[in-house]
Amino acid sequence: MRRIDLDGACLTRRGQAMKYLNEKLELPEWWGRNLDALYDCLTEPGEPTALVLADRATMEGTPFGLRLLRVLEDAAEENPFLWIEEKGGDCG
Repeated sequence: MRRIDLDGACLTRRGQAMKYLNEKLELPEWWGRNLDALYDCLTEPGEPTALVLADRATMEGTPFGLRLLRVLEDAAEENPFLWIEEKGGDCG
């Protein structure tokens, strides 16, 4: 199983988030660097993958972060080999 750590603070602005996700998820060269293309990539069959998300609240606090979070959740709902785990803080 593949585990990919994602920092929600890096997923609040479109340009930064697309670059970050491209690197972290090792997306194919052909992907369109937009939310529709990200969804398409994440719903393709592949090895079991957990997206371990830290700082979800920061994502939820921005319009783009919230849209991206919905795409990630929708993709995880569609793809049985993809799921999202939340990483708790050091204090519990």
